[in-house]
Amino acid sequence: MTEPVLEALGVEKRFAGVRALAGVDLTVRPGEVHALVGENGAGKSTLIKVLTGVYQPDAGELRYQGAPVRFAGPPDAQAAGIATVYQEVALVGSMSVASNLFLGREPRRFGMIDFPAMRKSAAKLLAELGIDVDPARELRTLGLGVQQMIAVARALHSDARVVIMDEPTSSLEPREVDTLLALVRTLAERDVAVVYVSHRMDELYRVCDVVTVLRDGAVVHTGPLAELDRVRLIATMLGRDIAEVRREGSTAFSGEHETEDEPVLAAHELRRSTVLDGVDLEVRPGEVVGLGGLLGSGRSETVQALAGLQRLDSGAVEVNGQPVRPGSAAAAIRAGIVLVPEDRKVEGLVPNLSVRENIVLAALPRLSRLGVVSRAKQDAVVRTFMERLQIKASSPDQRVSELSGGNQQKVMLARWLAMSPKVLLLDEPTRGIDVGVKAQVQQLVDELADQGLGIVMVSSDLEELVEGADRVVVLRDGKSISQLRGDEVSVDAVLAEIAADAAEEVGS
Repeated sequence: MTEPVLEALGVEKRFAGVRALAGVDLTVRPGEVHALVGENGAGKSTLIKVLTGVYQPDAGELRYQGAPVRFAGPPDAQAAGIATVYQEVALVGSMSVASNLFLGREPRRFGMIDFPAMRKSAAKLLAELGIDVDPARELRTLGLGVQQMIAVARALHSDARVVIMDEPTSSLEPREVDTLLALVRTLAERDVAVVYVSHRMDELYRVCDVVTVLRDGAVVHTGPLAELDRVRLIATMLGRDIAEVRREGSTAFSGEHETEDEPVLAAHELRRSTVLDGVDLEVRPGEVVGLGGLLGSGRSETVQALAGLQRLDSGAVEVNGQPVRPGSAAAAIRAGIVLVPEDRKVEGLVPNLSVRENIVLAALPRLSRLGVVSRAKQDAVVRTFMERLQIKASSPDQRVSELSGGNQQKVMLARWLAMSPKVLLLDEPTRGIDVGVKAQVQQLVDELADQGLGIVMVSSDLEELVEGADRVVVLRDGKSISQLRGDEVSVDAVLAEIAADAAEEVGS
């Protein structure tokens, strides 16, 4: 047993009198990949922020390389050798890839930044990590998954002794996940300690040595991960009986819904230069249609186009047979099309507003009369959806930024369900949320379909996609290439469609 490189001893943290961490102990050793797991709201993010200096502990002690330490802020932690890769990409979109990789550590010549040397070093680093991207390219022009890989590359380049990864693969495709997990093992072989936070069980069992489970701000288990099978780990996280977890896991998604004959949504030959090249899509009331394909296949761009957030070069969108003006989010919402975006913090929520304000934001015109918003109507809407979606908050007036990721996702769903939509577009609806909330969201999707709502779902988790969808439309290079229905819908079938199309392209 090597000496710990990072320890939390009896750490406590409170917010407005509510205890977020209750005497938490965590011991991380060099060369160890340490899983930190728990439901949303269990205290994982709070603990990470204490370890990295974002928050100061109210009680307890941090020790780094055997000595007590108190980080005044994230720069102190970074300077000491603790690097963090967050679920939400924390880079500068308007700067180049190279500038982001070397931000704060730029090579200089005659007192000036040596941009050619920086780009050359960046190209070498990216090549070593298998990331195929031009280091001079502006970061915001890249997909979210590629941006996350750049964030990981920046952390790996900082000569850190500890790397904390908070849901690092939530936006990555399977090939990119494989690359990242290989990098994690490489770090461990170099005696770097890795704290790995993920809700994806497969990843944990592929790469982690030790697991610490948090529940309600307290440690409920620490030990070798290999000693817990997956069902027992989930049961420990949720504080439930193993049989109950097995039963819930088998019924989270039914994937079988009664549908009507006439489509509620029809999209024909959607085209936009470089991103969409002829997407056809129909959705019937009560039907869940999944969009399958690799990152960059046009899945997110398709739902954005349907929601009026992407301008089209050609094509048409109809709701109940009536045309919807393309490229207009307002027209899409009026027609009954709403989108829950992939990046809820950047594209969806207003972090400084309350839960109440975020939920009623889109419905304010319907809740007002002569320009005066009815507080009683607001309260009724908020109360209904907080109860229906089981949103955990101290009150409707709590800032939404203070909620866990799963509860933030529920707030986004509540906002758009309050509009009584006809079509619900879900882009990665369970990204970055724990297994308990994930099951709740999946069950809600089933209930909404049973109530006659047309649903389009994008998910990088193929098992989630095929379990929840009545039909899967497979996309490649911005074009719909095939459809799978009923018994045809399976993970193997979706992969086969993607692989077959790729093989044909290579053969031609």
